[in-house]
Amino acid sequence: MTAANTDDHKPRPLRSVRAAALKGEARIPGDKSISHRALMFGGLARGTTEISGLLEGEDVLRTAAAMQAMGAVVDQTGPGQWSVHGTGVGALLEPTAPFDFGNAGTGVRLTMGLTAGHGLNVTFDGDASLRKRPMGRVLNPLREMGAQVSEAAEGDRLPLTLKGPETVVPIRYVLPVASAQVKSAVLLAGLDCPGTVTVVEPAATRDHTERMLRYFGAELDTKNGYEGREITLVGRPNLRGRQVAVPSDPSSAAFPLVAALLVDGSEIELPGVIMNPTRSGLVQTLREMGADISIDNRREAGGEPVADLIVRGSRLSAIDVPADRAPSMIDEYPILAVAAAFAEGTSQMRGLEELRVKESDRLRAVVDGLSANGVTCRIEGNDLLVDGTGGTGRNVPGGGTVKTHLDHRIAMAFLVMGLATDNPVTIDDSRMVATSFPDFTPLMSELGASFEPVG
Repeated sequence: MTAANTDDHKPRPLRSVRAAALKGEARIPGDKSISHRALMFGGLARGTTEISGLLEGEDVLRTAAAMQAMGAVVDQTGPGQWSVHGTGVGALLEPTAPFDFGNAGTGVRLTMGLTAGHGLNVTFDGDASLRKRPMGRVLNPLREMGAQVSEAAEGDRLPLTLKGPETVVPIRYVLPVASAQVKSAVLLAGLDCPGTVTVVEPAATRDHTERMLRYFGAELDTKNGYEGREITLVGRPNLRGRQVAVPSDPSSAAFPLVAALLVDGSEIELPGVIMNPTRSGLVQTLREMGADISIDNRREAGGEPVADLIVRGSRLSAIDVPADRAPSMIDEYPILAVAAAFAEGTSQMRGLEELRVKESDRLRAVVDGLSANGVTCRIEGNDLLVDGTGGTGRNVPGGGTVKTHLDHRIAMAFLVMGLATDNPVTIDDSRMVATSFPDFTPLMSELGASFEPVG
């Protein structure tokens, strides 16, 4: 089983045009973060893990391929249905070939922790975008745990080779910057540790790793300390295969959600979306801006709180988003910035330094994209300010071409923008959308959106 590879294909520009009211139900693909972890923990558990609703995007498929290369048996049994027969903690095999993670930042960073903690010698690589992303924030704690890094590109970037120690060194690691990926990598490295590993995060980040570790049988303690939130894992747990139902990804739901808010007369339903407090910052922020979003049928699925969202076209007001909300919505700032362009007044989004080290420098990419479409905006330090058009006509000009920088969230955010601008919005490439939301274009088209190939 191998992941799809589109690196050799030519760019596929796409244009979105002003839409009539969006209507209908949009079933969002499974959450990417949980999909990665379900495959990893299933591959580590003894017995069989049955996964339903797995996101079958390119990023997740590369994680599936990596787990299979390390000895897990990974099979697709139907659309979104996967079976994983694991090796047990401490029994992963050393792969015979390098891992190419394409554009998958979560997959590569978490797998680094997994391989380092199991004493494996693995070479990691990725596409042009992933090669630009810094890996030092993950590699530094892994070095403290005994791992060695060789053949790394300048600045601890890919490609690089990571060799884990024979025995993992137990550590207490205080994150310099709140990061769910770094936290998760350290916890994964600690799974085969002959003791405990503690991670301290200065601000709460998405907690899917902690929830799923407990669900599979690990002993994990979480408490608030003077330095922040402390997570302590007892090493060498006996993980057991489980049933995992992957709920809908709130980061993907953000795109049809904002589209419905911006297009007059729209009303759509988004069933089964994760409402984990560490992931629901966008919905909270949009409701504070005046968005008409109903949260119905709250329940639990796969160990995660979920709900059905009803979204209607709304007039939005500007907002000042505090920096401490960033961890709960870091991937949603590009689409929030698009929403802010249609709001009344100037919105300020604070503390966005993490956006500079995503699939692209998202902070700069957002400003360039908004500016190309007639929106006044600026960066002040690590803050983004967007002057909304407001009023009843909204009147965002559009008409520009956006450079996506191989970033799927930039691509989708500006395709949504074009559904409400006076003139069409063009993105220079749409291929990378498949990394997180393979059915984005047909799903949006079923709601009433109109996209046109260019050239």
